Parts: sequence; C-alpha cells; structure tokens
Amino acid sequence: MILEIGATTLLDAILAEENGADRIELSSGMVDGGYTPSYGLMEKVMEQVKIPVHIVVRPHNQTFVYNKDDLDTMRRDIQLAKELGVKGIIIGCLTEEKEIDVHVLSQLLSEADGLDVTFSHAFDQVRDQEEALEALQHFPQIKRVTTSGSDKTALAGIPQIKKLLRRLQGQPLTLVGSKGLKPENMKPFLEVTKLTEVRLGAGVRVNCQYTQPINPKSVQAARQLCDKLK
Repeated sequence: MILEIGATTLLDAILAEENGADRIELSSGMVDGGYTPSYGLMEKVMEQVKIPVHIVVRPHNQTFVYNKDDLDTMRRDIQLAKELGVKGIIIGCLTEEKEIDVHVLSQLLSEADGLDVTFSHAFDQVRDQEEALEALQHFPQIKRVTTSGSDKTALAGIPQIKKLLRRLQGQPLTLVGSKGLKPENMKPFLEVTKLTEVRLGAGVRVNCQYTQPINPKSVQAARQLCDKLK
C-alpha cells in the first residue's frame, strides 16, 4: 500500500518522510489545485529527503489546456527536475473538448524519458473517463492516474472508481485515490475499492486545511492504516 503525501514546503516533505510516507508529491499552490514548485524548493527537498519525490508540472492554475508557451515552460521545468534528481512528475493536459491532449502529452513524455510519470487530477475533468483511460494506455511511460472518480471526494466517487478499475483489469496502469481522504475515512474507501495507492493532501494537515502545516500524527495514522490493509 503506497502512501503519497502532498507537500508544499521543505518542512512538509521532511515531516512526511519522518512519519511514514512512501512518496512525496511536491507542488506549490495546493489550494488552487497545485502547480510547479520553484527550483529552489525542489533543490532543497532533494538535498534533504530520501524517499521518491514527484513534482507537479503545471505552469499555472488557469486550465489544463496548454499553448506553445506553456508547453515550452513545462518542458524546461522537466529538464530542471531531472537535473536535480527528481524521481517522477505529475502531469495533465486536456483539449478544449475535455479529452486527453495526446499531442502535448507526447512531447512532455519525450522530455520526461527515464522519469516515473503520473497523470494528474486533470483526469477528473475529462468528458469520458473510460475513453480517457484508453488513450492513456497507449503511453506506457504513464504508470498511474490520480482520481476521485470525477466527484467532489474520492468517497463520493467510489462507484466510478470501481467502474474504472474493472476497465483496467489486467492492465499495468494504477489508479491513485485522491481528494477528501484522511485517516478517519481511508479504511472504508480502501476496503471497497481495493486500491493500492492513495494520495493525502489536506487530510493530513492541521484542521484539514491546505494553508496549515502537516500534522505528523495524521501521517502516522494513515501509515498505520495502510500497513493494516496490505
């Protein structure tokens, strides 16, 4: 059971590692859905954290539809992340029609050769998630997809997540449950979906607020629960 923790500061990342996280999703502006962290933050985290660090590559929070300038920025951010030794990236790109933008995705994946790639929660904005899964399966570099089943929370999205899991049966692509999850509600969610990876953001912070620091006890509780449900 992989426990990924969303971090926005060096202290976040350190606390996540010390209290049981398997992986860190590093970004800025989580309140706005997350976008690319600064070079300085990436550098400091990579100097002090040993568990895998994946960074969000998103140039702004306006949309997941990107123009050439956005694409150039994202490609450069991926280059810099690789130079720093970042293990993976989280990316998401859509067309105006709310489908996977395979043209942009192909170029980003070319730049990301050698990195562990996750398709972001942009997946929850697509017109048809099952159709989107079909598109993503053409890109073996993509190992996982973050989703709440297109609902406000992962718990509310359980029916859709189960539907997606049936579609992925026998396929290497992994779903990562995310949004609204916290130690207090993880058990019923995981027992029903049988997911093997979860991402916790606000759910392991003081008062479950993205603007508050990580609560070490919440990360510990999530770790203990993941270990029990192996």
